[in-house]
Amino acid sequence: MKKILIVGTGSIGERHVRCFLATGRAEVSICEPNSELCSKITKEYPVVNSFSDLHLALEKRWDAALVATPAHTHIPISLEIANRGVHLFIEKPLSTTMDGIDVLMDRVNEKSLIAAVAYVWRAHPGIEWLKSVVLDGRFGDLKQQTITSGQHFPFYRPAYREIYYTDREKGGGAIQDCLTHPLNFAEYLAGPITKIVADSDHQVLDGVTVEDTVHVLARHGETMGCYSVNQYQAPNETTVTLVFERGTARFEVHENRCGWMTEPGGTWNDVPLPEMDRDEWFTRQANLFLDVLERKSEPLCTLEEALGTLIATLKIL
Repeated sequence: MKKILIVGTGSIGERHVRCFLATGRAEVSICEPNSELCSKITKEYPVVNSFSDLHLALEKRWDAALVATPAHTHIPISLEIANRGVHLFIEKPLSTTMDGIDVLMDRVNEKSLIAAVAYVWRAHPGIEWLKSVVLDGRFGDLKQQTITSGQHFPFYRPAYREIYYTDREKGGGAIQDCLTHPLNFAEYLAGPITKIVADSDHQVLDGVTVEDTVHVLARHGETMGCYSVNQYQAPNETTVTLVFERGTARFEVHENRCGWMTEPGGTWNDVPLPEMDRDEWFTRQANLFLDVLERKSEPLCTLEEALGTLIATLKIL
């Protein structure tokens, strides 16, 4: 059993608590300065220990620490953890600025630490299948990639006006909170972004001034990309389409369906995917990270890859 410390137990931190426990491979402790929130988590989940102060928590021995605090605090907290020689799993995005990232990366290298960033889409079987299509070259070179995504944010996150989302400095707005996911798995599939242009605006969401709509055109070397998100449409839908020289592959997240087509005017050839609810998806991510700790695999998203996504995000901003 790996000893995992989860730092920050807001919405995403609580999910990590629940899903690491669900692996049956981890003993989970938490560090949460909010006493009410800390009490809630300790009552609802069989955590081993709870701490209100990170310095006290780091006096114990941990196999890894997961940083699930607001994005603008990721780097200083991660650096403090790395200084103690503890492996890192950092919630997305890596940060909101470039400040301190070079120091963190140097420390990780100096101490030979595992450091990964929790871009959960890379753990989805649908994205995994698309990656296999890119790697095996069955349809030739990838020429175009299109990702469209939208949902009614107030329905899924009714407290959005009261959290970090309202403030870009804390990682708020559609670009840093939502678009960061498709940007990251777009680079996972097509390689680093080399050119980018964007349009964004606040269109609909009540009670905030940050953008809720983003359109991006990008180049990944020779591959052309087109990415759009909004946070107010009724359907909760995400579609990823990859167009190769000799075929097209698609992942419709809302239908939990992958498919491919090679003949003009033909029909889609469906690829079966396992049914997964959101917790099962995050539990799979947790299991894959535990595999990394056991030296069975490499991180799904490295610090370097997450830094690439951050650089693209900052260019858009």
